[in-house]
Amino acid sequence: MKRLTGKIAEDRIRLMDTPRPPDGIIDRIRAIGCDTSLLSDAMDDLGIAGALNASDYRPTLPGAATVGPAVTVRNIPAEKHPTPLDRARAKQNGMAEMEAHNLASPGDIIVIEGVPGLSNMGGISALIAKVRGIAGAVIKGGIRDVAHSRGEGFPIWATEVSPITGKWRIETVEINGTINLDGVRVRAGDLIVADDTGVCVVPPEHADAILKIAEGQKALEDIKIEAVKSGAHIADLPAKLPG
Repeated sequence: MKRLTGKIAEDRIRLMDTPRPPDGIIDRIRAIGCDTSLLSDAMDDLGIAGALNASDYRPTLPGAATVGPAVTVRNIPAEKHPTPLDRARAKQNGMAEMEAHNLASPGDIIVIEGVPGLSNMGGISALIAKVRGIAGAVIKGGIRDVAHSRGEGFPIWATEVSPITGKWRIETVEINGTINLDGVRVRAGDLIVADDTGVCVVPPEHADAILKIAEGQKALEDIKIEAVKSGAHIADLPAKLPG
């Protein structure tokens, strides 16, 4: 039984066990370099929405790339009364992403539909995630202590950076439910792929079809790259794989 710290009512945890991806899918995503451009194109071909820009979800670790199942968190602004300063004096912390850390398995990715203008994850939280083997975090909303998480090598893709703590200003209302990141739906167990270019949310039930397209495109791009490096004219570049 996974240990809970009691900060969020158990009935707000929609799934205690995050769904696992089909066998081999994560290895195949790693084999194409966790390339969100390839995956976004493949998802376009299949009519599946799920890409987020790195200009909006900015990576804290340039060059980092990761993939893993989503453990989701939904935060909302805390009620106006008592005030954040009253809660601070009373040490009433409404954040509960630690429960997501407790529920996560090594290789999972924490995905937070958070509150703007505030920190939804700080340095200690990032360190705990790193120690537990969590592969990264994607956050709609602010984070803080970036030097700390960066120093620990824990990659985060977030829309904002703010020193203002969410402890007294945020309430975590759901874990492992369905959340929304700027119009992209994320369910517990959806595959999160992130790199310098952005973030893709890959539905596991479509992962094989998406990967087949992306793998074919990568093979074709590899041929084109070698041809260009060898001096080939653009008109001579292959339009499709041979055979």
